[in-house]
Amino acid sequence: MSQRRVLNLPARPELLLILGSGLTAVLILIIVAVLLIREHASTLQTAQRSTSNITQLINADVLRNVELYDLALQGLITAAGKDLSGLPSDVRHQLQFDQSTAAPYKGEVLLLDAQGAVLADSSTQTPTRRNFANRDYFQVHLQNPEAGLFISRPFKIRCDCEQIWRIAFSRRVTGPNGEFAGVAVATMRLAYFDQLFSSLTIGSGNTINLLNNQGILLAQQPLLERDMIDKDLSSRPNFKRMLQEGSGSFRAISAISGIPRLYTFTNVGQLPLIVVVALASDDVFAAWQRAAWLTAGATGVLCVGLLWLSWMLRLELRRRYRAEKVLSELAATDGLTGLANRRILDQRLSLEWDRARRSAEPLALLMIDVDHFKAFNDRHGHLGGDEALRSVAQVISSHIRRPADLAARYGGEEFAVILPHTDANGARVIAEHIRQGIQLLPPVAGDSQPITVSIGLNTWDKRSSASLEQLLLSADRALYEAKNSGRNRVVDAATLPAPTVCQ
Repeated sequence: MSQRRVLNLPARPELLLILGSGLTAVLILIIVAVLLIREHASTLQTAQRSTSNITQLINADVLRNVELYDLALQGLITAAGKDLSGLPSDVRHQLQFDQSTAAPYKGEVLLLDAQGAVLADSSTQTPTRRNFANRDYFQVHLQNPEAGLFISRPFKIRCDCEQIWRIAFSRRVTGPNGEFAGVAVATMRLAYFDQLFSSLTIGSGNTINLLNNQGILLAQQPLLERDMIDKDLSSRPNFKRMLQEGSGSFRAISAISGIPRLYTFTNVGQLPLIVVVALASDDVFAAWQRAAWLTAGATGVLCVGLLWLSWMLRLELRRRYRAEKVLSELAATDGLTGLANRRILDQRLSLEWDRARRSAEPLALLMIDVDHFKAFNDRHGHLGGDEALRSVAQVISSHIRRPADLAARYGGEEFAVILPHTDANGARVIAEHIRQGIQLLPPVAGDSQPITVSIGLNTWDKRSSASLEQLLLSADRALYEAKNSGRNRVVDAATLPAPTVCQ
């Protein structure tokens, strides 16, 4: 019988150690992950606030300057409604374009008649003969009396041997009877937006954009591609979203560069203009990514170190457990036969006795003694006797198969077997099998007869009033009866007459 049936060691503590260390590492990773996610969200919010401030600054500056251009247009329209024909040309010119001097990056300020011809030019008192009837800013007012302040698409003009991008602001000139009388138009150099955008620090790889509500790009700093100005972006999903939402922030893939960006956008007052600040996600989260890698690395090293130390401690605890197990087995095992020793026998017998009384299940006890062992020991010496006892123990152990059964060395050449949940008939069968198995062992060299044993058995059941001591005494009495009646047999204590009590 394996001594693992005898031992009752506690659960190995290294399993709890590994489980606790694993859970601790997982908890650390979860906490760090939550902190990194929160920091990521905080970084995104900071970038959104920063870009929102930039869009508001641009919004205010553009709106203020557009108002200056609008004042110049309204001043020109007011002057056009007055009869200034009797005034000198320089005075008339000053009255017409007095308001336009404050407009920054101003190009031409023109007064066009109903056919698109130039009536007045801010750059000269005697305007050159030109016609702008085909321009969008003229056609809009011709066709729509309610157009109000109109902002044109970008266009190029040649100036000093170079082409300069401009946009035009225009208003309708209405005659005395409400008829279309022409257009007042003022042009602005797009260098204004380049200067304004360049003055704001947003980092490399990021852009500031100005579009109209038709998706036409008016300005971009820096340019992502050549020929970006006047490009139609109305079909892009990002622009459609901006047009739908009006203002706000979102993250999306740039249709131009193909990289993830954070877009923050807003309308410029009531004007048909949209300011967009587009930050590359890599730039927005660069500091967070460095901190995340550093934190993740440190956390990984910490967790690996914790698990490694736990594993080393586990190995040490396992070595200690094995040593304690060996010591426990040595303390519970008979060194010669490998069966349980007398101490374990007494403990298990008391335990099974209490269990049998609680459950009212039978309990059988076998007492086994090797026949003529003293004479055998004299013939073959102590080494031969020890070998014979080991052989007997192996046969006994081979017939004890249930986990609750226990075979033990009682002392000398005597053995005991505890059989819980076994009645007298079952115990007798097992005892006979043990006796026959030992008798079938090959004789020792020099002997003509095999080794035999005598067995006494006793059984307690719920009808019995015997105590544990009486169970032992009756089994021992049956053993001696087996020896006295010829040996090599099994005697049941129940078949013996009751012992006489001396008065």
